[in-house]
Amino acid sequence: MKETERIVKLFADMYNGSPWIDSTIMGALENISAEQAVARVIEGRNSIWELTNHMISWRQNVLQRVQGKLMVSPDNNYIEPITDTSEAAWQNTLKEMENSQQEWILFLKTFNEDAFETMYPRNGMTYYEHIHGIIQHDAYHLGQIVMLAKSYRK
Repeated sequence: MKETERIVKLFADMYNGSPWIDSTIMGALENISAEQAVARVIEGRNSIWELTNHMISWRQNVLQRVQGKLMVSPDNNYIEPITDTSEAAWQNTLKEMENSQQEWILFLKTFNEDAFETMYPRNGMTYYEHIHGIIQHDAYHLGQIVMLAKSYRK
């Protein structure tokens, strides 16, 4: 099995499969309403929706990096207030997450493994480190989302 195939499996499992951590992105988000997603469960901390948008934006940022584009990390770290709190807007956010997943899978299925060792000039990390880094980033924030979502379960 090629390394890119193993990484595709990691992405797929984390998204909606059977990851080692036993929680998935969609498993955590699919039963969350817009009202729950926007709620600030812990005062002064991010909402599920803000975390989801943050994950999507970093997925897009890192994907562009490994496609050769020099990216700037924003001062707000992709944490922005939610202005449209409708259910339709939340469903659009979930669709954006799905789109980011599909973009990553398509990219990885066509990625030349010789480029794993390419250095990204802004931080000196390889493309391989970036790809695994975004999986780690997803897992980190998935844990936060799971903890916040538990406040809605009785």
